[in-house]
Amino acid sequence: MAPRRLLLVGEGNFSFAAALSETLERGASLTATCLQHPAELVRDPVARENLRRLRERGAEVHFGVDCTQLANACETLGREFDRIYFNFPHCGRKAGVAKNRELLAKFFQSCADVLTEEGEVHVALCRGQGGTPADKPQREWHNSWQVVAMAALGGLILSDVHPFDCETMLGYKCTGYRSQDKSFHIEGALNHIFTRSLPFEGLKPRIFRIKLGEQWFSFSEPEALAGKLNRGFLEASSCHPVKTINEKLIAELGTAFPLKRLKCSFPLLSQEGTSVLPDLNCHILSDFCISLHEDKSNSESLTGEPAQDFLVSISEPSLPKSPRGDGKEEAHEGICGQAEVWLRSSLLVHAQAVIQAPDFLLGSLHVLSGPVFRKCHILPFTMPAFHETLLILGFNKNLRDDYLSLLLDHLKDILDGLLTQTLLEGFKLSSSVEFVLQPNGKDYMIHVKSHNFAPACAKNLIIGSVSTSAVSVIHKDRCFVFVSINLDLLAMLVWSISDWRMLWTFDNRFLKSFLPGKIEPFKSYSLYSPCYVHDISFWLDEKKGFDELEFHTVARAVSQDTVTSIQFLGRFQHPTTEQVSLCYRLTYQTCDKALTRQQVASMQSQFREEIQQRLHVIPR
Repeated sequence: MAPRRLLLVGEGNFSFAAALSETLERGASLTATCLQHPAELVRDPVARENLRRLRERGAEVHFGVDCTQLANACETLGREFDRIYFNFPHCGRKAGVAKNRELLAKFFQSCADVLTEEGEVHVALCRGQGGTPADKPQREWHNSWQVVAMAALGGLILSDVHPFDCETMLGYKCTGYRSQDKSFHIEGALNHIFTRSLPFEGLKPRIFRIKLGEQWFSFSEPEALAGKLNRGFLEASSCHPVKTINEKLIAELGTAFPLKRLKCSFPLLSQEGTSVLPDLNCHILSDFCISLHEDKSNSESLTGEPAQDFLVSISEPSLPKSPRGDGKEEAHEGICGQAEVWLRSSLLVHAQAVIQAPDFLLGSLHVLSGPVFRKCHILPFTMPAFHETLLILGFNKNLRDDYLSLLLDHLKDILDGLLTQTLLEGFKLSSSVEFVLQPNGKDYMIHVKSHNFAPACAKNLIIGSVSTSAVSVIHKDRCFVFVSINLDLLAMLVWSISDWRMLWTFDNRFLKSFLPGKIEPFKSYSLYSPCYVHDISFWLDEKKGFDELEFHTVARAVSQDTVTSIQFLGRFQHPTTEQVSLCYRLTYQTCDKALTRQQVASMQSQFREEIQQRLHVIPR
C-alpha cells in the first residue's frame, strides 16, 4: 500500500496537526494549512511551538490557503490527498447556519479536485451542527448545517461518524475562527467521514441482442429497470449475498431431499405468463413489455457501444407470427419490424414445463433460480426486480401429507437458522418464520418477523409462498408442491440490509463488505442520506382514465429509483367544470450515491413532463 498523503485545512494554532504528526505511520506525509498569514500567528507562542514541531517531523506548512479554493493551490500543495481534515469550520462569530452551510458546500466541492478516488474527508462539528441522527440531541433540519446535503454538492457521501476524541491527540487545543474568537465547545462533537460517491449520471437503458433460432433480435431494457438486466448475481463466479443465501438454502435442503438443479433461461416470455400460484403481493402488479427488433448489425448497440449478446437455452419464446402480404401468416424467422414479448414476473411460469419434462423425478426437489421483473408500487419492501428460487416437489397422492409436512418443517428450520445468525448474542428468539394458511385451505404465505429492522419498517414480511392447489397442473395420481422464495428479501433480512436498492448498486464497496463463509450484519458506506419532498397535482383526462401503477413506474424510471415513497394527498373536483384533480407527495432519497437538491428539482420537472405525455394528465 502506498504511503498516505494527509492534508489539514483551516488550522488555527496547528496543535491538531502537531498532535496528528506524532501518530502517522512510516512514510506518510502531512501538509498543514491555514487561511491566515505568518504575521498573524507570530504573537502566539503555542502556534510557534507547534510549527516548530511540525517542521522537525518533516511536515509541510502553508499559509494563506483558502479551503474553498484547493484546486488553485494544487501546484503548491500537490495534486491529490488520501485524507483531508477540517476541524470545526466556521465563518466567524456572527455567521448563521446559512453562511456556514455555504462554507461547507464550497469546501466539499473544492475537496473533489484534490481527493484520491478512495480518499476520505474528515469534518469535525460541534454537537448538533451536522443535522444527522447521530447528533444527540438532533436539531431540526432547517437549523442544522445539513452536512450530508452539503457534501453531496461535492459528490461525497457520509460513510462513517463517531465521537471526536481530542484526548488521544496530545497537545491539541481547539481555537475559534482565525484563532481570535472564543474556542468552540467540543463536548459531544462528532467526526464525520466522507468518501466519494459513484457519479450520479443517468443510467441509460442498455441495448441487448438475443438469438432466437438462427435470427438475432435487439431490445432495450425498460427505463424503470435500467441497470438491472443481466447482472449475473447467481452465476458461479459471483460473490453476491443473493447467491450466497441461495447456495446455503439449497445445500440445507439437499440434506433432506434428492436435489435436481435446473438451468434458468434469459427471462423473456412469448406472452404474458400467468402464474400457477396466487400472487405474493397484495399490491397491484403488472409485467414489463419488451419490443424485439430484427437485428442484422454487427453486434453494435444504438449508442455505438457493443450490445450484450444472449443465447436462449430453455424456454425460448416463440415470436408472434407476422402477416404476409397475401394475408397469410408466416413464422418468426421471416419477421420484419418488431414483436412484443414480456419479462417474466415469476419463475412459476416455467413450472408446467418442469413437471412435464421426461426426466422429472418424483420425490426429488427440483430447483430453479433466476431473476424476475414486475411493475409494482413504490414501497419499502416491494421490488421491481429480484431473484427467485422455485422449489418443485412431486409425489404420489397418498403421500401428500407426509411429503408436505417434511418439506415445510425442514424449510422452516433452515430459514429460522439463517435469519437468527446476525442477532445479538443473548437475544432469545422462538421463531422467525410462520406459514400462514390462505382462505382456500391449501396454500400458504411465508411470513417472517423482521427482527433486524426498525419496527416502523416492517413487522411481518412475506418472503414467499407454498402452493398445492395449482389448478392448471392436472394429474390423477400425483401431487405437486411449489415453493417460491424471494432471495433478495431473504438476503436483506439475513444481513440487515435495510434498502433493497443496495443489492443492485454498482459500487464495489458493497461486495467488499461480505466475507466468504461469514454472515455478519451489513454496515452501509452511505449514511443518513437526506430526503427531498416534492408535491405534484394534475388534472385527469376523463376519457383516458388514470393508471396509478404506471404513475409509480414513470416515477421510478425518471428518478432512477431515488423516489422512495409516493403518498396520495387528496382528490379535488372543480365545482363548475367537475374536472378531477389528484395530488401526490414524492419523497426522494438515495441509498448509495450523493443526491443534491438541484438534481431532485430537475427530476421533478422531468417527471411533470413525462406524466403529461405518457398518462395524458395536465400538471397544475
